[in-house]
Amino acid sequence: MGIKDWPTGERPREKLLAAGPGALSDAELLAIFLRTGRRGLTAVDLARELLADFGGLRPLLAAPAERFCGADGLGPAKYAQLAAVLEMARRHLYQRLARGEALTSPDATRSFLQAKLRDADCEVFCALFLDTRHRVIAFEELFNGTIDGASVHPRVVVRRALHHNAAALILAHNHPSGVAEPSAADRAITRRLRDALGLVDVRVLDHMVVGDGVTTSFAERGWL
Repeated sequence: MGIKDWPTGERPREKLLAAGPGALSDAELLAIFLRTGRRGLTAVDLARELLADFGGLRPLLAAPAERFCGADGLGPAKYAQLAAVLEMARRHLYQRLARGEALTSPDATRSFLQAKLRDADCEVFCALFLDTRHRVIAFEELFNGTIDGASVHPRVVVRRALHHNAAALILAHNHPSGVAEPSAADRAITRRLRDALGLVDVRVLDHMVVGDGVTTSFAERGWL
């Protein structure tokens, strides 16, 4: 029996339109993205099979191109479609953040940084540059490292802050291990950056460490 033969209230697309996307399971959401199944499997059946194969929705969405395209029922066209959807989501989060004020939108800041950094396979150190009202001017990835660290040069951060005429900034980096607990090195470089930026009247408002579903804020811990 195909999905079109199911009761209307059980079809993923109709269910989404009637009750909203939050009412759907991971398999139902993925089925809408897939649109079709394969011989002997509905789109929902295929979605369940793929989720079991990849170990869940997040590992599937974060899979590298070769792994994703190698799965039965997927391929380069689906990978391109998925990459476009994920990038639209990241840009939506950034535009939502840019319309408000970073300090009064901590959830928006966290959501954007999580979407941007959580699945990176190496450490990425970045900054949100802010104006005098703490509105976002720009986001930049400043340094890329290995799976357990990135070399951060204060003079580069100062130069980029001056380039943007920033009054303040929020620093951020990810821990590919998934553990968001700041290290002693993280605290040390934050102090160096705070001191260097202070010489040109740019404030470090926060430093956020992105882990696996958790983001640790230096400001919330009273470290700034």
